Amino acid sequence: MAGNTQDEQRLALFIDFENIAIGVRDAHYRKFDVNLVLERLLDKGKLLSKKAYADWSRYSDYKRAFHEAAIELIEVPQKSVGGKNSADIRLVVDAMDMSFQKEHINCFVVCSGDSDFSPLVSKLKENNKYVIGLGVKNSTSDLLIENCDEFIFYEDIVRVQQRPLPVMSGTLPQKLQDCFSLLADSVLALQRENKEILWGSMVKETMKRKRPSFNESYYGFRTFSHLLEDAQKRGIVTLRRDQRSGSYIIEDIGPAARPEGSAPSEGAAAAEAAASESEATRERSGRRRRSRGGRRTRPAGATAGGPGAAPAGDEGDDDAEGDEGHRETPASPAETRVEVSGAAGGGPDARSAERGQGFSLFSWLRRDAAADPAKGGGDQG
Repeated sequence: MAGNTQDEQRLALFIDFENIAIGVRDAHYRKFDVNLVLERLLDKGKLLSKKAYADWSRYSDYKRAFHEAAIELIEVPQKSVGGKNSADIRLVVDAMDMSFQKEHINCFVVCSGDSDFSPLVSKLKENNKYVIGLGVKNSTSDLLIENCDEFIFYEDIVRVQQRPLPVMSGTLPQKLQDCFSLLADSVLALQRENKEILWGSMVKETMKRKRPSFNESYYGFRTFSHLLEDAQKRGIVTLRRDQRSGSYIIEDIGPAARPEGSAPSEGAAAAEAAASESEATRERSGRRRRSRGGRRTRPAGATAGGPGAAPAGDEGDDDAEGDEGHRETPASPAETRVEVSGAAGGGPDARSAERGQGFSLFSWLRRDAAADPAKGGGDQG
């Protein structure tokens, strides 16, 4: 199936915000950007549940950004009221309840660096859930990192965000630039997730996860395939069509959408290397054809198999490497025998052989009669 949506991950996000806020402060970041975290997780699949646990009276400046991101804010009292680990306990209870009640959720994201969550991670893995940890590097326990199936550092998310984005041609309308930027970003996201085959439908689903309002008809394309075809013409992506299903497969982003200084993917690099090798092969074949005329003639005085004869098989190889238009019509056996005997005698046939000209039996008889009238008369009699 072209777009295997059954393999798409369905994620639930649980944020221990007090731990993250302390880690961000110690790492000297100005502020925790939750949108960067959500964009990174959308590369992996659909976010079905998003919850953040904290005493929000202490972090009121974050409440607006979290509400706009549709994150449910779970109010946890301060330590003096609710106990030392009240936020941790509430997060663990909700995560375990969801793992039992919501079987369709197959991936849990624990956004914290606290080692107290290691038993939760182990229990989720026992329930056949894929567990992703996310935290600030210097404030994350090694025990939690090793226990997760995958761990994402907040520093790496910020570093990727700071890389130069693909720059589209300035001649494109702004609307198309936004469309193709989203396309290139989605392809890069799937490549980061090590997807083996990037089906067109898979890329479209990623684009819709990143921007739910995306619709190709808004940008003037009747179908998503037409959008991909136009993107290939403009050098945004490189495509190939699957022979069995007829669907498009995106091999890589094109040169027009590749960030400055970045290298093409392994598949694209191999294709470029194959094209260069093919071009070099054509150039070598052209040089052989241009020099073939001098190598194919037999030296004067050479007899078949004699000292001056070319090695057997050389002429055949040269003719096989040349074009059909350069092949010569093979001589008849009688003409071949006369040509060899004339060349051995050093007569005019040898001069013809040196010039590489054709030879016929009747022209040789006429020249022989003109050179020796008596012999010619005898032959006629």
